[in-house]
Amino acid sequence: MNRNILTKLLPAAAGFALLALPVKAQQKATTTPNIVFILADDLGYGDLSAYGQQKFSTPHIDQLAKQGMRFTQFYAGTSVCAPSRASLITGLHTGHTFIRGNKEVQPEGQQPIADTVITIMEVLKKAGYTSGIFGKWGLGPVGSSGDPMKQGTDRFYGYNCQRQSHRYFPTHLWDNDTKVVLPENGQLEHMSTYAPDMIQAQALRFLEENKSKPFFLYLTYTLPHAELQVPDDSLFRHFKGKFAEKPYKGNDYGPKATVPGYASQAYPHATFATMMTRLDNYVGEVMAHLKALGLDKNTLVIFTSDNGPHTEGGADPAFFNSAGGFRGVKRDLYEGGIREPFIARWPGRIKAGSTNSFQGAFWDIMPTLAQLTNAPSMPYTDGVSLLPALTGGKGQQQHPYLYWEFHEDGGRQAVRQGNWKAVRQQAQQHPDGAVELYDLATDPAETKNVAAAHPDIAGKMAGYMKEAHVETALYPFFSR
Repeated sequence: MNRNILTKLLPAAAGFALLALPVKAQQKATTTPNIVFILADDLGYGDLSAYGQQKFSTPHIDQLAKQGMRFTQFYAGTSVCAPSRASLITGLHTGHTFIRGNKEVQPEGQQPIADTVITIMEVLKKAGYTSGIFGKWGLGPVGSSGDPMKQGTDRFYGYNCQRQSHRYFPTHLWDNDTKVVLPENGQLEHMSTYAPDMIQAQALRFLEENKSKPFFLYLTYTLPHAELQVPDDSLFRHFKGKFAEKPYKGNDYGPKATVPGYASQAYPHATFATMMTRLDNYVGEVMAHLKALGLDKNTLVIFTSDNGPHTEGGADPAFFNSAGGFRGVKRDLYEGGIREPFIARWPGRIKAGSTNSFQGAFWDIMPTLAQLTNAPSMPYTDGVSLLPALTGGKGQQQHPYLYWEFHEDGGRQAVRQGNWKAVRQQAQQHPDGAVELYDLATDPAETKNVAAAHPDIAGKMAGYMKEAHVETALYPFFSR
């Protein structure tokens, strides 16, 4: 749907007037810091030791929490990659986002966001920020309207296509619009260059090159998404043999291999722990680099993940309690599929060692960063600025409710309002079907459906589902 049409439709819907308040009407920041936004891939609520992980530790990310604020009720855009990331960079929930599913295009890439869509990078560019994205994109092929270089990004390095990012030893990466061929990798029988290391090196270089001007560094790390692959180095050998293993047989590298599917892994548990530790080390390197450049005290650093833990490629979220005790995994709209770690650090502005139970979501990021940077303009958003919550200010705006939808497996919808959570399964064929209802205050694991005992609340939540969804031709939900 054209963004201008969508913008005209939304304010007419009941419940959105509160969310449409201009950012300038909210509390203003007194300084404009650099911004480092770290987005892990398929990392669950329980995958960090700061959130309860017991089988390995993440000391560098934990340090962010010790020096900043740890949110306990923060949510991704939805439970799968592309639409969740689209929600983050456009400030819209998945009932309104342009991208609402993982839709591939040939020969390489995903359905591009339209040139009418306004992204965080474009908003920050007007505020004088230089933006760099390092990692996975997945919102439009090179040269398309969704190319990150056409969406306000000044520097991109990594995987344009999320399908290609399933390989940690890929045949190529992209440097802006230039293909970086890795002839020693991919379809050959040996693996040489580990792509995340290359991406990390370029990200650190971006910090050095932009240390004298405001920047937005968007680190879209692919770890710990399947496939489960790491270099055979001392870090992997530290975990090898520490866990009982169930080898995984997959689609191996070789002359006849294709990208779909994931490579075999004899040590999936050790590999996953290594991937998480490697991710934590990358975060440590970024923080050390900021400090060495004298930038750490005037840089807002945020860490989160795009959706819940995956089960593909030999991954075992039950073994690691990756969902943190919540029900569901990636692709579910239960808490395990969408509730994520969210940590924010900004010395002197965010209270060290603090915890916040504010119920927020990805669509809050755009209005937050727009207010933070005194951006001169911003499009309509479903989000609210988190600055009062982050900085201890008064007047934190609350959401009337949070809404998610998922377009695979028959379609799912979910709404949260206060402690109530409603989920509808098979929504595409049953748009007025019964909803499951859970009281997260007493049942955070969503084990007891209490819809029959509270028909009035279930009906109200179903009404929010109808209100929040705007149909589009590109991603039809109810009009298939």
